[in-house]
Amino acid sequence: MKERERTVVGRFAPTPSGRMHLGNVFAALMAWASARSQGGEMVLRMEDLDTQRTSREFAEILRQDLSWLGLDYDRETAPQSQRSEVYTRYFEKLRRLDLLYPCYCTRSQLHGVNAPHLSDGTYVYPGTCRHLTEEQRNSMNRTPSWRVIVPDKTWEITDLCQGDYRLNLFSECGDMVVRRADGVYVYQLAVTVDDGEAGVTEVVRGMDLLSSAPRQMYLQELLGFNHPTYAHVPMLLAPDGRRLSKRDKDLDLGELRKHVSPEMLIGTLAHSAGIIDQPVSLSARELAQEFSWEKVRGESIYLDAAALTGG
Repeated sequence: MKERERTVVGRFAPTPSGRMHLGNVFAALMAWASARSQGGEMVLRMEDLDTQRTSREFAEILRQDLSWLGLDYDRETAPQSQRSEVYTRYFEKLRRLDLLYPCYCTRSQLHGVNAPHLSDGTYVYPGTCRHLTEEQRNSMNRTPSWRVIVPDKTWEITDLCQGDYRLNLFSECGDMVVRRADGVYVYQLAVTVDDGEAGVTEVVRGMDLLSSAPRQMYLQELLGFNHPTYAHVPMLLAPDGRRLSKRDKDLDLGELRKHVSPEMLIGTLAHSAGIIDQPVSLSARELAQEFSWEKVRGESIYLDAAALTGG
């Protein structure tokens, strides 16, 4: 089958650690509208790797919020907390490729002043533990995390919303952790496996995850998965430039549902994104009929959310 003939499969991948906020709603809405506008499918997955912060109760509330918005889905895959054995199989595949090594660096060492950092403050792993001898490893008195070796190669994507983007994993990331010292598999490996096994062909999410795309593309190549199409939607910001997040309790759906209809909320977000000319009430189905990535702006969206709640 030719690549362009594949059925589009999009996905929702919320973290059930609280109510959806406007940023979550916007990303979910764009993912759903894109897939449905192409006659595609939608998959729901709960990303609950951090079992201390997530719960089944919040997962059920998320499903109810999606239903309230009119965002249906065709299937729900097992939550990440139930897929450790699956991730282990792919972890062992990386081990057989001789690309894994134990890392004993502490958090303070990783964020230390001598470690290379990018302009956004994130560190580039310098490969400290890559070449430790067996004797040196045996002398360590703590359980290691595990990293995958990355090549000096630049990955390039043409993002449906952000345009061309490239990242050299070696110089701008460094060898990546795939399993923490406590045995929990990290986001990059879990998401790569989950999307690959679910047959996801289109990943729509927030712009803050743009740099994750090349990381996941590398893992996709190693693990035998196709590359999906990516679309990283702009962040929603308050008028003062502050990012809207779950800390803004007045902007989560628990509060918003008291003040607005789903059609009003969808219309406001669609207008803010540039999809429609006026902030009119719009159902999810109507939005899908209007949707095109050529209309969606790539830059951050400033939204006076207080106008929605009457604040």
